[in-house]
Amino acid sequence: MIVVHHLNNSRSQRVLWLLEELGLPYETKRYQRDPKTMLAPKELRAIHPLGKSPVMTDGDATLAESGAIVEYLVGRYGNGRFVPAQGTPEHLRYTYFLHYAEGSAMPPLLMKLVFVRMETARVPFFAKPVARMLAKGAQKAFVDPQLKLHLDYLEGELGKSTWFAGEEFTAADVQMSFPLEAAASRGGLDASRLRLTAFLDRIHARPAYQAALERGGDYDFAPKRPR
Repeated sequence: MIVVHHLNNSRSQRVLWLLEELGLPYETKRYQRDPKTMLAPKELRAIHPLGKSPVMTDGDATLAESGAIVEYLVGRYGNGRFVPAQGTPEHLRYTYFLHYAEGSAMPPLLMKLVFVRMETARVPFFAKPVARMLAKGAQKAFVDPQLKLHLDYLEGELGKSTWFAGEEFTAADVQMSFPLEAAASRGGLDASRLRLTAFLDRIHARPAYQAALERGGDYDFAPKRPR
């Protein structure tokens, strides 16, 4: 049995989504972030030494890193689904975006999160002006221009095809979901970027995505659902 050790508001949400797309049976073990530090609980270290999410077990195998988990799932259980054919231009784009998501897209988003929190962090009163000045300066000079550069690039890439790897939905789109949802939350992605907004609308409307939300619980990056 596949078991996903699922942390709220984390990359593991897209692992649940892919499992739903594949139609695989799985178990979810939920963990909650510390409300003050936003870090994962120490219990996750019993599953993987780094104590981070996502972590997935499949029998005796323990896998971490969402990209590695995605490749494992589609390679072992996909039967050719959600991966373009080898040797095609679409497969090259698939491989690229599968790794771009964490290798290039996420670092500036993480930096944005750090500097935004730095602005409101509890520090001695005499250091607050300096901390805020450094945080705002770093965002203005480097982080925000980097985010704009990546969003401009991705908007252009979706002008070439419906999905990131071509005209068919693939696991690369699953992998790209989290950085784009994070960008919509804190990275400057808004409705002015029509193609990226349409991409998010399409993935959020997929039945498997909605089923994964039911399994994973609260996920702040998804559209709010009526109760």
